[in-house]
Amino acid sequence: MLKKREDEHQVEITKIVITGGPCAGKSTAMSWIQNAFTQMGYTVLFIPETATELITGGVAPWTCGTNGDFQKCQLQLQLNKEKVFEQAAKSMNTSKVLIVCDRGMLDNKPYMDDSDFTEVLEYLATSEIELRDSYDAVFHLVTAAKGAEEYYTTANNSARTETVDEAAALDDKLLSAWTGHPHLRVIDNSTNFEEKMRRLIAEISSFLGAPERFKIERKFLIEYPDIQWLESIPNCRRVEIIQTYLKSENDEEVRVRQRGYDGHYIYFQTTKCKVSSVKHVEIERRLSEKEYIRLLMNADTTKRQIRKDRYCLTYENQYFEIDVYPFWNDRAIAEIELSDESTEIRFPKQLRLIKEVTEDESYKSASLAAM
Repeated sequence: MLKKREDEHQVEITKIVITGGPCAGKSTAMSWIQNAFTQMGYTVLFIPETATELITGGVAPWTCGTNGDFQKCQLQLQLNKEKVFEQAAKSMNTSKVLIVCDRGMLDNKPYMDDSDFTEVLEYLATSEIELRDSYDAVFHLVTAAKGAEEYYTTANNSARTETVDEAAALDDKLLSAWTGHPHLRVIDNSTNFEEKMRRLIAEISSFLGAPERFKIERKFLIEYPDIQWLESIPNCRRVEIIQTYLKSENDEEVRVRQRGYDGHYIYFQTTKCKVSSVKHVEIERRLSEKEYIRLLMNADTTKRQIRKDRYCLTYENQYFEIDVYPFWNDRAIAEIELSDESTEIRFPKQLRLIKEVTEDESYKSASLAAM
């Protein structure tokens, strides 16, 4: 799936985050990304890790007045750097630009308590939703402290001080901070390091649509989930979604979506073409609120607007989306997006499967909208 930001020169700009716990392989990943995507025709830009820049330059939580003061400096600098890189990308004589952030705005969240985080959001005049979903995709590299402990070290980064246990705990907190993003992928340590890098490149390639744009997902009908359990666990986030289908031609499915929480929303237009029962081409475009409202005027009146609560859940390095609809009180839909159709899916025991409905047209969103 590819999200486009276009200016008058038709430059496609995609901004992604490479995140993860300490000693996860981010520095090496940047070299792999540079080599792989330059060969695919991308102009690749890298935004360095802001925390390391500040700390090695003498600006740190222990040199600033408070940790909150440091976090304000860090997030303000991160935000400004991203704006500068996007501005520069728009001026470049190229067709497509990949901006790679060595950590993103929400990587700061685990280092703050709730009051500090709220204060920083107010300082920046923004919301958690806007910061998290300002990126097109997020790729989480799991720390070596989880599954590759013998390779964990602090020697290659002067700003890294965590023990193995602390690194593992921080990795969990970082993954929790990004949970809820529409395109989050987790790359674990189930293989050797070189293969881990190859899996990262494959996941980014799949998202970008290189060499082809497609999305592989499997869908399951489950019993109505324990909402209290979902909302109590740190690796789950609720997202409110309103989905409206538009009039379209040539067997394309076109929809617009409002996505967010607690009054803070972002907007997308998605065009989908079916390739097979589990694979389809999907092009997604970020919308302004004005564009979203304008497109609603082209709504397909033969279909009802779909409203649902989506629970984004990370479990054993997999990313589930559990859709709870207001017209069902006995069942729900669980989806998972894959880069390989043969990938084994491991469900939490709290989710009780009824059956797979990937190929069942009656459980497609468009069919539910026609009920």
